[in-house]
Amino acid sequence: MAWTMPAESERHDRTWMAWPSAEYTLGDRAEEAWATWAAVANAIVRFEPVTMIVAPEHRETAQRHLLPEVELVDGAIDDGWYRDSGPTFVLGERGLGAVNWVFNGWGGQDWASWDNDATASLIATAASGAERIDSSLVNEGGGIHTDGQGTFLVTRTVQLDPGRNPGLTEADVEAELARTLGARAVIWLPRGLTRDSERFGTRGHVDIVATFPSPGRVLVHDQRDPAHPDFEVSREVRESLADAVDAEGRPLEVISLPAPAVLRDHEGWVDYSYVNHLVCNGAVIGCAFDDPHDAVAREILAEAYPGREIVMVDARPLFARGGGIHCITQQQPSVPTDR
Repeated sequence: MAWTMPAESERHDRTWMAWPSAEYTLGDRAEEAWATWAAVANAIVRFEPVTMIVAPEHRETAQRHLLPEVELVDGAIDDGWYRDSGPTFVLGERGLGAVNWVFNGWGGQDWASWDNDATASLIATAASGAERIDSSLVNEGGGIHTDGQGTFLVTRTVQLDPGRNPGLTEADVEAELARTLGARAVIWLPRGLTRDSERFGTRGHVDIVATFPSPGRVLVHDQRDPAHPDFEVSREVRESLADAVDAEGRPLEVISLPAPAVLRDHEGWVDYSYVNHLVCNGAVIGCAFDDPHDAVAREILAEAYPGREIVMVDARPLFARGGGIHCITQQQPSVPTDR
């Protein structure tokens, strides 16, 4: 059975999310976290259905924050980063499939808990009616991006992380991505952003570094201030893409998405990124940072995704917790009617 992961820009049946509940996410500002997750869900539900997985003890809190159009499903979860603990949906001759990766807390991080999240992908898999596709690869949805035509972006610090897949080679990873997602060309970026590579990060997810707005084009996080260590990361990423070709053998057009002007917060260098957006039916849900570059990012996103409404949501509370809008959402693609 051949499976293909469609581009995020293709039509969705819904977006899946999970209500945040872990102490390392809520901290002493639980209300801020809940309000931000809700703001994202409430923005998306204007354009497509949203299903929120909620631990039963948090259902009342979720209902208080979410629009009534957001569907709630009870489920045992550890936290709200469902891009990573959820399945990656694919399409095949028999319709919808769901790849269930091994999830081990972003490489066995000592601050993370994943007793429930290790199997949380099965909630959306079962509820969606998708065919279950199990993988032995330790991987997360935030660690991959595709153009929908078999080209994938990944980072060496994630799929080749000794805490995730000790002993695996690039060829091993590529073979598994081909089997599960239909990968035909895998472009390996050297690493992710600096803060995301520190203790409370993912060790370098690609979804705050680069993404495909359409085949042959890549939006890249562009840190232009030499004082920020991501200035060097941006240079390395551009160099990696300069000689890359996609699954059709085409060179890639690289489009710079400038980093926000702010460089630091109270914990150090920020990894604020406009790349970490969700493409949904008729819209792009983008990250805002109350930053002078928000307007620039909006214009670039509008050009990259013509015909879609650009909706910006304050993502600073998400990035303070280790991720962004893309990290807390997982799209379920529509099955074409001719299948």
